[in-house]
Amino acid sequence: MTDWWPDLRVLEVLVAVPDRGGLGAAARSVGMAQPNASRALAALEDRLGIPLLIRHPRGSTLTPEGEVVAARARDTLSAAEELIALGDALRTSHGARLDVAASMTVAEHLVPQWLVRLRRHLPGADVRLQVMNSDHVHDAVLEGTCDLGFVETPGIRRGLHSRVVTTDRLLVVVPPGHPWSRLGRALEPRELAACQLVEREEGSGTRMTLENALRGMDTAPPALQLGSNAAVRSSVIAGAGPAALSELVVASDVADGTLVEVPVEGLDLRRQIRAVWRGGHPSVPAAQMVRIAAGSR
Repeated sequence: MTDWWPDLRVLEVLVAVPDRGGLGAAARSVGMAQPNASRALAALEDRLGIPLLIRHPRGSTLTPEGEVVAARARDTLSAAEELIALGDALRTSHGARLDVAASMTVAEHLVPQWLVRLRRHLPGADVRLQVMNSDHVHDAVLEGTCDLGFVETPGIRRGLHSRVVTTDRLLVVVPPGHPWSRLGRALEPRELAACQLVEREEGSGTRMTLENALRGMDTAPPALQLGSNAAVRSSVIAGAGPAALSELVVASDVADGTLVEVPVEGLDLRRQIRAVWRGGHPSVPAAQMVRIAAGSR
C-alpha cells in the first residue's frame, strides 16, 4: 500500500480548472484561496512527477497529462462521495425495521444464514421474517406490507424489481421400495406427467416450476396437495407417491438413502431464486441483504 495519498480537496481543484475556466475560479469553487490552491497543485505535480497545468497570464489549462489525471480524479471524487453517502445511509439504518417475506424453501434453508451475516453488518436493524409461498410473497411486496421478498417462481410480477441471488433445482424423489427406484434408466417426461404426484399447493414456487417444466403435456391430478415442503417430504417417505422437491429440502435424504432421486430425461427443473422489491432502489438494509444473498452463491 502507498505511503502517500493525494488530498481530495486538491483533486477537486484540479477537475474544476477546465470547468471553471482557470485556477482562480476553480479554487474559489471549492473554498480555497488561489495561492494555497496553486501551491497544493504544484506539490501534486512534484509528487506525481508530471506537469498538470499550463500556467499563463490569461489563466490556466490542463496539460494532456493533467487531463488524464483529472479524468481519474473525477472517478476518485465520485467514489468518495458514494462512501460518504453510504456512511450516512448506514448511520440512519441502525434501528431501522426490515420486513422480509420468503417462500418456504428459501426461508427454511437459506434465509437464516443470510440473517446472521446481515446482523454482523447492521447490528441495530430490526429484521422480521414472514414465511409464505412465492405467490403470496409477490402480494406482500406489491402491497407494501414487506420491504423485500425472496421467491423461486419462473416469472416476476409486473411492478416489481428483481435480482437473481442464487439457483436451485427440483429433484424427483421416491422411497427406496418404489418401482421408479429400480428402473435402471432415466424417466421420460411424459411418464412423470402421467403420474399422480404429491405436490405443493397452487401458488408455491415449487409447484409453478414443475408445471412450467411439464407445460404442454397431459398431466395427472395430484395425489395430494400439501402446504409445506416438510409435509410433502413425509408423505413421499410414507409411500403416498413421488414428488418433485427442492434439492435444498431432500439432499440429505438422498445422501443417506431415505429417498431415491429419479433422473428425468431432458426435463429442465432448474430455477432461479430472486430477491424482489418495489420501487427503484431497495432500502439500505434491504440492499445489504440482497448483496449478502447474492454473495452466498
